[in-house]
Amino acid sequence: MGCFLGIDTSNYTTSVALYDSVTGEMKQQKKLLPVAKGNLGLRQSDAVFHHTKQLPDLVEALTSDIVLTAVGVSVKPRLAEGSYMPCFLCGEGLARSLAAITGAELYRTSHQTGHILAALYSAGRLDLISQEFIAFHVSGGTTDCLICRPDDENIIDITQVGTSLDLKAGQAVDRAGLMLDLAFPCGAALEELALKSTKKFRVKPVIRGTDCSLSGLENKCRKMKEENEPYEDIALFCLTYVCETVKAMTQAAIEKYGNMPVVFAGGVMSDRIIRERLEKEFDAYFAEPQYSCDNATGLAVYAKIKSGAQIY
Repeated sequence: MGCFLGIDTSNYTTSVALYDSVTGEMKQQKKLLPVAKGNLGLRQSDAVFHHTKQLPDLVEALTSDIVLTAVGVSVKPRLAEGSYMPCFLCGEGLARSLAAITGAELYRTSHQTGHILAALYSAGRLDLISQEFIAFHVSGGTTDCLICRPDDENIIDITQVGTSLDLKAGQAVDRAGLMLDLAFPCGAALEELALKSTKKFRVKPVIRGTDCSLSGLENKCRKMKEENEPYEDIALFCLTYVCETVKAMTQAAIEKYGNMPVVFAGGVMSDRIIRERLEKEFDAYFAEPQYSCDNATGLAVYAKIKSGAQIY
């Protein structure tokens, strides 16, 4: 049937992915947006500028001599009214142009849908799109508990049933990382630092129903630093706190909505410490790190399924 291209231009990463339906191979190219040392992310105008520069290089590195059947692109953070970020205009503009030139079909969806489909693809569980399941999207901008159901139009219908009422998990990780002199985004370096700690922490997360609060985490990490506690212990405390919070939210969701498969997606869920602890508690599915952090694989999968062909 040809090839299916995915494009994602989030506030952190420029990503493209290509699924070849003949060989079954999924290839991807992605590049973080450059952030000045000490800064927490980018202004939207800067993100748009860097996506505009990086997209052509990534597409050129990914594609050559292909027959393009369809393009899937993220055009907003979530499939919700009012969800909008200018950085997604970069990917949408390129997707529209490619579709117009090649005659390929164009399918628009959300960054969040892409994350969930990428996690299902990586875990080998795309069959779950035909049933109800719980998904967590935990990243720099979200700490969301979601109920996903089959949907003819959007492949999966996503209902948010829980979130952080203040600081998001990825924000907490990055703020703690910057306190410890790590470069943004801080997740991978914070994990490596935390693995050096041998300390055990008891954490009582702040949970309100299926929602959570993470503002206390930043305050506690700052206090630990002021008290000259080892950096590796601060890193491990931060990740332990996030893990226990997601664990409590998951338990609350299962109690309220029933025992069903749980899928963990988003960059924070690529952390090995968090993953190993949650795997001991739940029958859950995780994406491999390259499919957990921002990527366009889920958008290529979206284009393939919307074209009427199965990919599992």
